[in-house]
Amino acid sequence: MRTSAAPTPVRAREQADELESRPSSLQPVLLLGLLLPAAAAMCYPFRHRIYTAAAGLAPAPAPAPNAQAPQPARFTYRPVLDPFVTHAAGLKGPGAMSTARVLALTALDVHGDDSLVVVPRPDAITLFGLAEDELLDDAPAGLFIPGNLDAALAYLETELSIREKEGTTHGRRLLLVADCAQEAKRITALLARHPGAVFAVLLGQWTGDQATIDDEGRVEAPPAVASNFPSHLPAMSRTEARDRLLKVLARHKDTQKPPPRRRSTPRRS
Repeated sequence: MRTSAAPTPVRAREQADELESRPSSLQPVLLLGLLLPAAAAMCYPFRHRIYTAAAGLAPAPAPAPNAQAPQPARFTYRPVLDPFVTHAAGLKGPGAMSTARVLALTALDVHGDDSLVVVPRPDAITLFGLAEDELLDDAPAGLFIPGNLDAALAYLETELSIREKEGTTHGRRLLLVADCAQEAKRITALLARHPGAVFAVLLGQWTGDQATIDDEGRVEAPPAVASNFPSHLPAMSRTEARDRLLKVLARHKDTQKPPPRRRSTPRRS
């Protein structure tokens, strides 16, 4: 009987080397399989941030053809001004007239219930464009328009003198808005005698401290005066001031209580 020859030593050695090499070739594959999940878990936050940023930068969808474009919001800036914060506010410069309009309208609109604004007729024409005979018959509450500055000062002096004699301490605050003309000394004496009861917004050659307002609304003033104004004021034309004045007066007229009527008594025969 013929028997097969035993494998040669060379063939046996090659098979042994092949068997030894197989486990070593699987090691990188196993190691890579362990590292991939860890790497994916570590990269998820970064990938999430990238996706989020990409979504934020995505262009907004185009509006529908028939959709109406949104109208831009319109804001009208009005600074908070208090015409009664100082006894005398002297104004000069290209923007002085505009600031006087704002102060007078603020007194009427915000403080109309407990104050009276006195504007001589020539100043009412210059500031608000009123006609010579406008607002004569229907005198609005909160506003008094005498014929000239002398008449305005005479009214203020008489009113304050009556209050002083009667001991009235809670009367309506009085605000004079006018060009001081040649009456600076008279106005100064009136303000000094009745502190807290009468105030003034003065244009022209005022002898006290003045705020200078340029044509763009920038304010320059001494420290004692500058604290009463913002650093910038908006312009207000005479046309706009007239419209606002008439609206304020109409609103005050609608909210006023009608004057009490006298009871009629039967005549005696």
